Amino acid sequence: MTTGTPTRPTEAPLTFEVDGMTCAACAARIERVLGKQEGVDAAVVDFAGAQARVRLEEGVDPQILRAAVQKIGYDIRLRQPEDERRNLVDHYSDEEKVQWRRFWTAAVLALPVTLLAMFGPMHAEWSLITQWVLTTPVVLWVGRQFHQVALKQLRSFGASMDTLISLGTLTAYGYSVWAFFAGEHLYFETGAVIIALITLGKAFEARAKGRASSAITKLLELGAKQATVLRQGTEVTIPIEALLPGDIMVVRPGEKIPTDGLVTEGHSAVDESMLTGESIPIEKTEGSNVFGATVNQNGRLLIKATQVGAGTALNQIVALVEEAQATKAPVQKLADRVSAVFVPTVIVIALLTLTAWLISGASIADATAAAVAVLIIACPCALGLATPTAIMVGSARGADLGILFKGAEVFERSRVVDAVMFDKTGTLTEGMMRLTDVEATDPDAFLLAAASVEAASEHPIGRAVALAAEERDLELRPVTDFKSESGMGVRGVVDGVMVLVGKPAYLAAAGITTEPSMSELIIDLESQGKTVFVGGWDGSARGVLAVADSVRATSAEAIKALAEMGVETAMITGDNRRTAEAIAAQLGIDTVVAEVLPGEKGERVAALQAEGKTVAFVGDGINDAPALTRADLGMAVGTGTDIAIEAGEIILMNGNPLLVPSAIRLARRTFSTIRQNLFWAFFYNVAAIPLAALGLLNPMLAAGAMAFSSVSVVTNSLRLRRWKL
Repeated sequence: MTTGTPTRPTEAPLTFEVDGMTCAACAARIERVLGKQEGVDAAVVDFAGAQARVRLEEGVDPQILRAAVQKIGYDIRLRQPEDERRNLVDHYSDEEKVQWRRFWTAAVLALPVTLLAMFGPMHAEWSLITQWVLTTPVVLWVGRQFHQVALKQLRSFGASMDTLISLGTLTAYGYSVWAFFAGEHLYFETGAVIIALITLGKAFEARAKGRASSAITKLLELGAKQATVLRQGTEVTIPIEALLPGDIMVVRPGEKIPTDGLVTEGHSAVDESMLTGESIPIEKTEGSNVFGATVNQNGRLLIKATQVGAGTALNQIVALVEEAQATKAPVQKLADRVSAVFVPTVIVIALLTLTAWLISGASIADATAAAVAVLIIACPCALGLATPTAIMVGSARGADLGILFKGAEVFERSRVVDAVMFDKTGTLTEGMMRLTDVEATDPDAFLLAAASVEAASEHPIGRAVALAAEERDLELRPVTDFKSESGMGVRGVVDGVMVLVGKPAYLAAAGITTEPSMSELIIDLESQGKTVFVGGWDGSARGVLAVADSVRATSAEAIKALAEMGVETAMITGDNRRTAEAIAAQLGIDTVVAEVLPGEKGERVAALQAEGKTVAFVGDGINDAPALTRADLGMAVGTGTDIAIEAGEIILMNGNPLLVPSAIRLARRTFSTIRQNLFWAFFYNVAAIPLAALGLLNPMLAAGAMAFSSVSVVTNSLRLRRWKL
């Protein structure tokens, strides 16, 4: 266990591994205790993931939290940044083995007890003593896992699923001991069979939760285990843990790239499909960025390590998946509140059932059986698994497909999205502008002047114009007094002349007018879906430039898929309306928002929301961040800027627009699974409580039904693993 942990600031939540939880009520109690500690801003406990995320104020010692949790019978361990993540697959595999051993022990002893109770001599003393002897180790030894937790919770005035099981089985056992001496009917087989069935259910549950938790392990296993590095000119193989930033790695064809880095020598194609889902290998040359766990295809590369450990792209993906699995959807918070009061309520119902039966004149045996059945059938274990298991599997399946969900609430919010607004450049289009037309009296002289000014701009259009000039072997001139007006144009002094390049309105504001013939040419080029702008100097427009950005091959298919889902589509762009409408018509987009300045995108999202729409925004640029944040659901293209990715709530790991409808469908399917799980977990048990109270449900059948409820919830969640695009 971690000791002597230094205090931490509140920049990021701390992650604790939690031991001792057995149901949703346990998680709810730990969450309440953590939330009440001084200096805790927020606390979320994930039952299925066996972890807690806590945000602390600066200067608070995390060890205070551990002491508080230990007081209520559980334990937590702070995960340090350098610590290996808990392997939940191994954790649940060990749990499954333990539960199977306990089950077989209970089953071997409970079977003869049941046979003697049903078919043996009813009043033979040897039969009654045998039942007592065989039942004792089942209830007191195999069942101690429930009794110990129930006792710890009783000391702190708490209750959970274990409380119900412990009360039910000890009541049946204690009554049978009394009945042995009083000459009444015994119920030893009830306690023995209940423990056996519930232990069997816990074994299946551990197996299912291990399968649901396998996503993180599989992602981590994608990484290389060793790296070949150059040390004093010699190639040395070292463990991946020993790799340091700045090391020069040698990666041969067919090998995994050990960590994120920069190519310093060589040329090859790299398969990045495990990160982006893109099946086509990406060409890499000197200066190219590469990522850990991707596969070098055909050339020897020397790569300078730039990120190791938690900073790599792979580990950031793992962190996002973990974060999504650890956070709670609003529906889960409701389930937690229900679970927290459910157990005490059930205990009260069981006591009322016992009292009512006794008042009605029933025997102690019948009254006890009905009360025990109520305690057993109502166990809320499945309630705690309903939401987190679905989120675990859904977010893991998304990661497999190149879709990262950054929080559990995304699954719930996606179901009400009825409009998707796309940024055009880099989202629906390739984002690679190329110059298509130069119309001027002297095209080369005009292009040279325009390209010299545009070369000073970082805008994709500027780079396209400058590149076209270089391809024509035009030597660009130096520029002074450069100025850029976002969304309008650029200007600068070239060879002593102020040159302006941009929209006609930008030049008109500077006193440069556009001839009618040039205006007609602009209209014609824009009708072809091209972005057109004018260049001029000395008071005259000198020519027209047109650039085009090719539409992505799957954009139209993505728009069609959204329409079939009943989702409206809109495209927002700084292009003029004619160009935008030409592209929208090509793709089948419902609404076009054109001629928008970069700072206005968030306002246009808000305007669509004001019409009553629940809006998802898809973008990739820095100027998309406000719109991504303002939208009800931000979807950032992972090939875009870090700022956009940070602002988005769903990250699409490659530029394929088809991931947009796929992300919404997967989120909706996951939320549908959550609702199905909650129905089975809650209403199924609640509906059975009256049957148990009325004596229509045998305690042994109640135990089997309770175990089935938990397993069915996890199994239903696992169906998401087979979900396809």
